[in-house]
Amino acid sequence: MKNRRSTPSNKQSKRWIGFAVGGVVLITLSVVGWFFYRDWREEQQAIQRQEAVEERVNDYLSALADNNYDEYITHLNDESVTQYGYTSEELSSRYETIFQGIGASQFTVDDYTISLDEETDEYRLQYTLSMETVLGHLSSQHYETVIYETEVEDGESSQSIVWHHSLILPGMEEGDSVRLSFSEPERGSIYDRHGNMLAGMGEAYEAGLYPMMLGDGEEREEQLNIISEEFNVSVNQLENLLNQAWVTEESLVPFKTVDVGNTPEVAGVMYQRTTDRLYPLGEAAAHLVGYIGEVTAEDIENNPTLASGQIVGKAGMEAVFDEQLRGRTGGQITIVDQQEELKEVVIENDEENGQSVKLTIDSDVQLELYEAFDDEPGSGAIMHPETGEMIALVSAPSYNPQLFSRGITAEQYAAYSEDEQTPFVNRYTSRYAPGSTFKIISATLLMEQDDFDPQYAHEIEGLQWSPDTDAFGNHSITRVNDAESNVDLAAALIYSDNIYFAIEALEMGTESFVNELSRYPFGEDLQMPFSMQPAQFANENEIDSETLLADTAYGQGQVLMSSIHQLVFYSTVLNSGQLTYPTLLKDDSPIQETVVSEESADLVRELLVETVADPNGTASGLSSLGYSVGAKTGTAEIAGEDGNDTNGMLYVFDADDHTYSFLGFLEGQRSGDVIDQFSPFLDELKPMISDYALQ
Repeated sequence: MKNRRSTPSNKQSKRWIGFAVGGVVLITLSVVGWFFYRDWREEQQAIQRQEAVEERVNDYLSALADNNYDEYITHLNDESVTQYGYTSEELSSRYETIFQGIGASQFTVDDYTISLDEETDEYRLQYTLSMETVLGHLSSQHYETVIYETEVEDGESSQSIVWHHSLILPGMEEGDSVRLSFSEPERGSIYDRHGNMLAGMGEAYEAGLYPMMLGDGEEREEQLNIISEEFNVSVNQLENLLNQAWVTEESLVPFKTVDVGNTPEVAGVMYQRTTDRLYPLGEAAAHLVGYIGEVTAEDIENNPTLASGQIVGKAGMEAVFDEQLRGRTGGQITIVDQQEELKEVVIENDEENGQSVKLTIDSDVQLELYEAFDDEPGSGAIMHPETGEMIALVSAPSYNPQLFSRGITAEQYAAYSEDEQTPFVNRYTSRYAPGSTFKIISATLLMEQDDFDPQYAHEIEGLQWSPDTDAFGNHSITRVNDAESNVDLAAALIYSDNIYFAIEALEMGTESFVNELSRYPFGEDLQMPFSMQPAQFANENEIDSETLLADTAYGQGQVLMSSIHQLVFYSTVLNSGQLTYPTLLKDDSPIQETVVSEESADLVRELLVETVADPNGTASGLSSLGYSVGAKTGTAEIAGEDGNDTNGMLYVFDADDHTYSFLGFLEGQRSGDVIDQFSPFLDELKPMISDYALQ
């Protein structure tokens, strides 16, 4: 028998070959996978790095656009800041000083790019920035810098912006400064309807101390006291002016600007001609025209494009139309080196003089109306009822705008602010309860009801009345005169009967009455160039009780209207039912809106004329005027500390030609007092304005 050697089968050989091949494949896949993972990880790290850089850049640019320099500094590389000798606080302060100095605001990042330099492996940032300045728009300033990266842990990095001086303004280097030089253009004037100046440049005198003529010792001291008293300037202020380094015995040291004709002969004082912003009507138009003054820190905060030293409107029309009146400032923003040598002109403008403003106001009427108050607190407004042109707007008492424009003293300001009659309050824009003048509105709305009969008379006895309803409680309506017991619409207006209008409103019902009131522009802005809250017939314009409904019908309750509101709302009776919106600018076109029917308006107007013509009418005191007028009186009661106080209202119009409508208001008085106060003025009013009001 032969021996046999044991040999692997073909099947086993193939298995080992399979294992070998599998191993090679596995190793290959592992190697390929490792390279793939490495590339993937590197790609993810690059993405994360790019995202981190973009986030830092966005935060940096956002802080810059918001003028948030404290936040802006936190995005800068510390070493790049300290190498120029700055702390973070100092650099933030420098940014604020420079940009405030040139009035920089409204920063806009127009465009930016982030690019990776393959050779240096550094990110570079380029962006363009635009801003508004004192001299206008500065566009597309190009900035460029590097983003510094440091590794912190686990392959992550921290980013910061490398700072250099050209990141303030392009072209700046270490030691450079930014300079602003500007010249103020000629400010436009404010004129009345006839071209008379309400505010503008005019001749004045500058009073100056002449040291040589003051004497020495006690003589000098005595003379400075005389000057102080004569010109209302403190001795301490005069001494400080005289102690300036440049002052010599023959110097003229200016200390106050005075009006032409107000140059008293005082030893040690000399005068030289100058120009100044003048307010010819003074107190008579202070609330309307306002005044100018030098820019304050608060002004710059509200409008960063302003710069210290500029003159702006502070109140009234001077403030409202300041941009138009001021014109365009001329000058340069430049970069200079340490030797103050010019390196670059950043922006340059030629000045443009301001444009003037022409108002509908009549200076003569304005002045006469103000003088008619004779120091009594209140307001007066006159409107042409067909065009809406405001002919006069007066608030009394008032203040002298010239004092403010020339620099009011602390003592002078305190005298105004502590005055119990509050001369700073603008009473013609302030809202008050109109009282019975509001019955004009109620009467027109009653006339609009299909079932209303103006000749139907309510039987009313006595001075007080209340409906027999639980909702009315203990509340009662009081009328002034109980001479008439059968009261129709005519008697209700002539005698100003509160009870009649309360009864009619209650019969109409709250929903219907409120719906009818919506014909008038309660709650609407009249678009006048000054601040004035809308008229209201109730808080939130909601009447929520019968007592409030009744009180509203005769102008009490929660009704609040300004003098201007009343002239506008009552204009329907003079325009065949059309309401005329007010205007103060001479070139504006009249705007009218139909509110009630011609029949309703005409009847109410006729009854207002009867209110004057009837000897028993509440406005009969106006019958002595030299022409025919219609009127409605109003005495509004206001709860006071010691019982009810009253405010007197008077609405008057030219009954023949509709040349004007007038609303007079006296604080703390009654309507009869208002008639007495303004009758002499009203007697002269129509002749004063007929030349243009009749056209």
